[in-house]
Amino acid sequence: MQRRAAIISVVFFLVIGAGAYSLIATASTPTVSFENPEYSLAQGDEFSVPDSDQTFTVSSITEEEESGGHGGGTTLVRSGEITYVNESARFTETWDNGSTVTLDGTDYRVEIENVSDPSEATLVELRNDSAILQNDQNADNETVTRDGEEYVVVDGDTLVLAEEYFPANETRTVAEGDSFAYDEQDVTVATVESAGVTLEWFAAEENTIGVDNEANVTVGGQQYLAYFPDGETLVLTQNYESYDAQVESIEEFHLFENGLWGVVIVAFSTIVLLIGMAFMPSRY
Repeated sequence: MQRRAAIISVVFFLVIGAGAYSLIATASTPTVSFENPEYSLAQGDEFSVPDSDQTFTVSSITEEEESGGHGGGTTLVRSGEITYVNESARFTETWDNGSTVTLDGTDYRVEIENVSDPSEATLVELRNDSAILQNDQNADNETVTRDGEEYVVVDGDTLVLAEEYFPANETRTVAEGDSFAYDEQDVTVATVESAGVTLEWFAAEENTIGVDNEANVTVGGQQYLAYFPDGETLVLTQNYESYDAQVESIEEFHLFENGLWGVVIVAFSTIVLLIGMAFMPSRY
């Protein structure tokens, strides 16, 4: 009688557990999808956004497996990059007061007058005295000092004052608003301050926007939700209502699935317990 009741109970829990497991096995996990997204793009595709005359390019779409750590398995991570070119990006460079700069192949020292509001700077040539002496076969390679004066020895024994021998240092003046060629760019003196001279110029610059899966991204002043349905496609949409509803549906599905797994575990644990109890020896 005891075993018969146990068998009936086992069958009952077996039906419940099998039914719950069959629901898990046959159910398909819902995924996020958009019927008419604003953009569905592949790597290399170009696109534009409203109220912007900029052209954007999907420069990369990547799909990588990342380890969860501590035996947590791997997770598929998708991301991408969007690039665009700013044709008139502003660049600047500062010449610090007292620093050395090279202009038209000549080295200069930047000198700015110590006044409250300077408007110009003087570039003083850094004369290469050693090179001048080496190029003069009639002069010694080094200067000498006599009675506190520096001299150049010419023709073996003739002393010529260094200030008379060497050419005068070339100077150039740069003022706010001046334009000239520098480092392969046409630059303009934007500001002159006691600390230094700021140059500015405008040129093309490529910019990159990183895109993460199911995250917000701003493109051309417009905010979009980025989604990668696979490793080759980037979807940009502003339909946040649909996305939120789908995420909620997925969360409910997993909650229901976890509940069914709980039923399966309880049912089969109970079956094992009932079988064990049914074959326990009876006490008389």
